[in-house]
Amino acid sequence: MSGENEPPPKEGQRILCRHPFNESKRAYVVPQRVEDLMKCYWPGSVDKAREELPTLEQIREHCMKQLEQMRTDHMRRLNPTPYKVSVSAKLYEFIHFLWLNEAPVGEL
Repeated sequence: MSGENEPPPKEGQRILCRHPFNESKRAYVVPQRVEDLMKCYWPGSVDKAREELPTLEQIREHCMKQLEQMRTDHMRRLNPTPYKVSVSAKLYEFIHFLWLNEAPVGEL
């Protein structure tokens, strides 16, 4: 997962991925497929292109296709395998910047 202002990763290009909260967990990965998850349906400004909202039937069909692509060990009811999420280095730094600025500071 990468931030809004970052260039999207490219297929076949090595990128550094980090665990969102554990700084020692990180790895270089080479994505085989890159999918844009954010689409603009209600632009906040006039300069953004607006996409047409899909019908309820199209949304349902898309969800069913996505569920079919999930690994079965993630989908099983008993003891499912946790689904791992990694973030880009820049998004990791942003998350931790917000976290440290918003966390209360104890007083001794």
